[in-house]
Amino acid sequence: MGFDFREFTTFIKSFSPGLAKDFMIVFKNRPLVIGTMHGKEQVIAPVLESSIGVNCFIPAAFNTDTLGTFSGEIERVLDPVETVRKKCLMAMDATGCDMGIANEGSFGPHPSLPFLHADDEWLIFIDRKHQIEILVRELSFETNYQGREVAPGDDLEDFLQSVKFPQHSVMVRPLDNPSKWIKGLCSKEALTHAFNTIFASDKRCWIETDMRAMHNPTRMGVIEKAARKLVTAILSTCPSCSMPGFVVTADTRGLPCELCGLPTSSVLSHIYTCKHCSFEQEMPFPYGKESEDPMYCQHCNP
Repeated sequence: MGFDFREFTTFIKSFSPGLAKDFMIVFKNRPLVIGTMHGKEQVIAPVLESSIGVNCFIPAAFNTDTLGTFSGEIERVLDPVETVRKKCLMAMDATGCDMGIANEGSFGPHPSLPFLHADDEWLIFIDRKHQIEILVRELSFETNYQGREVAPGDDLEDFLQSVKFPQHSVMVRPLDNPSKWIKGLCSKEALTHAFNTIFASDKRCWIETDMRAMHNPTRMGVIEKAARKLVTAILSTCPSCSMPGFVVTADTRGLPCELCGLPTSSVLSHIYTCKHCSFEQEMPFPYGKESEDPMYCQHCNP
């Protein structure tokens, strides 16, 4: 899908507190390293290159698995924000590039709806030359993340269909050996061979979605959304100091019910904050409505 920067700029002007086109010249034609070994540049680079004019590249022989793996062979000891920052700085240090981007994802129960799985993606942009760091998060229900125990002869058709196999890869391991994964399985022949290998010495095994980005198109789509959100943050500049990254840091609740006028739990305003000068600005009615439907009112619809 193509990325039209003119259409995007028009879009963010509709809600962004500030847009300093002149500031974008500091990014134009500069190299930007994407700290990945899993093909994420496929969705990140087009968005960044078309929006702020950078020239993206990936580092050679870059191993992000040292910071942790989804499959658990290497534990992630830092939290997601610390991990994504370290990953970005590692790529910048390895290449001598003063501008970089990195991504870190997690999968599991949604923090608000724990009975549903979620994809939690963090994306960071660092420009050492201008002392800019911008961090965005995309928390999405769009994920095929699943796993289950398997015994010889089990029917897996429903499971494989639900995880969108073979367009999305899976991985398997002996049930009692969390480190002995066979990964990147994207055909029934490869999956059958992996099962036969494991069942030759083990009675049961575990199958799980391979969440590495190059093996998971659904995750790639969420990362692309995060990249677009990051561009919005970069292009949104502080009204006070004109630095990029004037982003929503909090919201206030209490949008009035259109029937009774009492406050509801819906968002009334967004609070934008500048990381550089600490300037804050409240933007009311961020979703374009000044009252809420009574069906969402605890008084009218208890």
